[in-house]
Amino acid sequence: MDIATHLDILRADGELLARTAERTGLDAPVPSCPDWRIRDLLGHLGGVHRWAAFVMRSGNTTRPSRDDTAALFQAPGDDELLDWYRTTHTDLLKTLTTATPDTPAWTFFEAPSALAFWARRQAHETAVHRVDAELAAGVPSTVPADFAADGIDELLTGFLSRPGRNLVADPPLNIAIAPDDNAAAWTMRIGTDARRVESGAGSADLTVSGPAEKLYLLVWNRADTTGCRLDGDREVLARWRELATVE
Repeated sequence: MDIATHLDILRADGELLARTAERTGLDAPVPSCPDWRIRDLLGHLGGVHRWAAFVMRSGNTTRPSRDDTAALFQAPGDDELLDWYRTTHTDLLKTLTTATPDTPAWTFFEAPSALAFWARRQAHETAVHRVDAELAAGVPSTVPADFAADGIDELLTGFLSRPGRNLVADPPLNIAIAPDDNAAAWTMRIGTDARRVESGAGSADLTVSGPAEKLYLLVWNRADTTGCRLDGDREVLARWRELATVE
C-alpha cells in the first residue's frame, strides 16, 4: 500500500476513535486490553502519536533517548484528554503529510523510507486501537481487506520480527496465516532463540485461513476465531496469544 493510502486510513481511524471514545466515556473498560479504560487508550495512543511526530521532525536517524521522549507520553487529566488526543492526531498527520520520502528519521525495522515506515506503522497502530475503542463501545469493527493483509504483513515481518523482540517458544511452534481474499500468505516459525517469517503458507503446526479482516484482528489478538478456519493443532493459537501480546 502507498503512503497516501496509509495516511488516509490514519486520518479516518483517528477521527473515528475519538468519536467512539467521546460517545463511550473515559471510564469504559477496554476488553482487549484488560488493564485499560478508554482514558488509558487515549493516553497511550496520543503519546505514540507525539513520539512518532517527534521522531519524524528530529532529522535524527538514531533511536531517541528515554529522556528525550518521556514527556511526550504524559497525558493531561480527563477534562482535557479528548481534545489533547485530537490535537496529537492532527499534529501527527501534519508532520507526515509535510514530510517527503527523503526526510531522514529513525525507524525500528526496514522500510522503503522513514516516511513510509511511520505512515504505515501509525496507520496500523491507530486502526488496532480504533478497534479497541469499538470493542469498549460494543459496536462492530470493519477493516478493508487490502489494509488488513498489509497489517498482517507488517505485524509478522516487521513488528514481531524486529531485533531485540523476545518472541521465542520452547517447544518451537509454526503458524501459517492464509487469507482467502488476498494473494499473500505467511508462515511464522518461532524457535527457542529466534524467529523467522516465510512467504506463503508452508507446512505448519497450525494453518489459519479466512477473510483478511478476520485474520488481522485475530493475529493482533483483537478477535476470536469466528469466521476463520483452523487446520492443525489448535493449542498453537493459544500459545500464540500468550507470546504475541501487543498493546
